[in-house]
Amino acid sequence: MGRDVDERKKRAALRKLRKAVELAEQGKGPPLSDWEREFLEEVEERIEKYGSAFADPMKGDEGEALSALQQVKLKEIDKKARGKARKGFGNKAGPGKKSTKGGFAERARPRVRQIDDDIEEEAIETETPPSPAPVRRGKPVLKAVPKDETSDTGPDAYKEQAPKPRPAGRPVFRVIDGGKDGA
Repeated sequence: MGRDVDERKKRAALRKLRKAVELAEQGKGPPLSDWEREFLEEVEERIEKYGSAFADPMKGDEGEALSALQQVKLKEIDKKARGKARKGFGNKAGPGKKSTKGGFAERARPRVRQIDDDIEEEAIETETPPSPAPVRRGKPVLKAVPKDETSDTGPDAYKEQAPKPRPAGRPVFRVIDGGKDGA
C-alpha cells in the first residue's frame, strides 16, 4: 500500500543510496557505522517495496521518495563515504586561507567596564566635597506653598493634618448596570 511517488524520484533516491554504499565500500573515508549501514539497507528496502521510505505526509513532500530528514542523513552519509565528513565548528576556509566568517577568537572583544577604574575615581571625588546636611528620616510630608506673600492664606495653611482613618470591615461592592447582559 504505497503512495504515488514519481518513478524518476524513486530511481534517483535508489541511485543515491546505492552510490553511498558503493563509495563506503571503496574506503575513501572512515568506515560507516552499523547504524548507518542498517539505515541505508532499510531505506532502500522500503523504497523498493512501498515506493517511499516514509508514511507520514507531514515529514516530507507528497511526491518524494525520502522524507526531509532522511535526505539530510543520506547527504551526511554520502559526504562521509567520500571522505568529506563534517568536521564540527572548525575553520571552513582550510589551512593557510583566511576565513570569510569570523570565528570566536577573531571577533572583537565586548566593551566591558572595569570596576577597579571606577573605585579609584570615586575615592578621589568623595574626599573633596563637604558632607551634606543631615537628612530627616520618616514619612515625607507634602505642603502647599503660596505663590506670593500677599496671597490670602489662613492660619491653618501650614499645619500638619493626620490622614483620615480607613473604614473598618469588608469593602462593599456595587453592581453597575450595563454591558452585554444588561443592554
